[in-house]
Amino acid sequence: MSALSKKDRERIDKLFKDLDVDKDGRVSVAELTRVMRGEPKATDRMETAKRIVSKGTRNSSEKTLTFEEFLAYIQDTETQLKLAFKQLDRNHDNKVDANEVRTALSDLGINVKLEDAEKLLKRMDKDGSLAIDFDEWRDFLLFSGTSRIDEIFHYWRRASVIDIGEDMLVPDDFTEEERKSGEAWKTLVAGGIAGCVSRTATAPLDRIKLTWQALGGKAAEVGLVGTFNKMIKEGGVASLWRGNGVNCLKIAPESAIKFQAYEVYKRWLGPKFGDATGGPLSLHTKFLAGALAGATSQTLIYPMEVLKTRMCLRKSGQYSSIFDCAKKLYHENGWRIFYRGYVPNILGILPYAGIELALFETFKQTYAKLTNSGTEQKPHAPPVYVSVTAGALSSVCGQLATYPLALVRTKLQAQTVHSERVSYQPVN
Repeated sequence: MSALSKKDRERIDKLFKDLDVDKDGRVSVAELTRVMRGEPKATDRMETAKRIVSKGTRNSSEKTLTFEEFLAYIQDTETQLKLAFKQLDRNHDNKVDANEVRTALSDLGINVKLEDAEKLLKRMDKDGSLAIDFDEWRDFLLFSGTSRIDEIFHYWRRASVIDIGEDMLVPDDFTEEERKSGEAWKTLVAGGIAGCVSRTATAPLDRIKLTWQALGGKAAEVGLVGTFNKMIKEGGVASLWRGNGVNCLKIAPESAIKFQAYEVYKRWLGPKFGDATGGPLSLHTKFLAGALAGATSQTLIYPMEVLKTRMCLRKSGQYSSIFDCAKKLYHENGWRIFYRGYVPNILGILPYAGIELALFETFKQTYAKLTNSGTEQKPHAPPVYVSVTAGALSSVCGQLATYPLALVRTKLQAQTVHSERVSYQPVN
């Protein structure tokens, strides 16, 4: 291990003290997650922090780093980052510009446009020169958990993804190369599978919620356990998962449409908000593009939303399949039945997303003020428990604020219209 200069020793000592929030002389996994910018999800930051601690500690049972272990990790990581930096610095001027980034990535089989390379540089370029020195490179990647150029590229590019908890309105950004290689679609498929698992696990509660919304206070009088018992008595245990099939089925088209629409809206809105110069997309651009993409996907797949509600609320033997349900609804009520409740559903998208995003950002800034972690404009990533709590609270507040619209939507979806008479036909 090479000897440290006095300046480097003081820099690392200050970094350790800044990380050691509880002043116990050790840096924990939770403390490390506060400075990680490249992972949009709290769970990913936690995994990266665990790898760093595991790599640096001498005792495999310990989940913290002493100063000596921290110092050894920093020296080892900086040595590897210097090698990676030299690999990018083709003209040996101790600077890396967009053309050098593009060339290095091309050698790895990752083809990016010049403007995409400039976007990457702007995320770690502190002086606005569109060229980074080693200090900027080191400070940005020190806690990325990797020193490989290809892995650094992925970490680097995702470092400005909006973090609003685990359930994000704004879809992931994908490069043209990732879209062509199929990496983007692999990510969407993985998300779809995870969505099916989570929806299946919560399907009984979702069915109770829809039943109470459609029938009102009368259905809720028997309580949660009473409603469970009624459903099981009426259709058996399997009836608790009524409507789950179409709920999982609509994940694929909804995600695909949202992904494609998001790309289109980003390209359209970016120049209008001044994001066409190559910098990362602004918060309001991502928010508005995500909201419009959500509205577009909801418009196109909304008939499946109606079918999901009707399948959840059906009586035993009422519909033999999703197709039978669609056929009977069309014959009895015409095509308009498939867009009942559409207006309140669309009206709820923007306020829900806006409240969730604004509150999460507020929670992050408040945490930064209380702990002096970063600045109000650029707070450090909060620990996992703070991120999860903030995400849950902001999501709950968004749902509470738009719940009246969700209630109206469900009641309209459950209605059956015969001439001038309106009736409800959910399970009794």
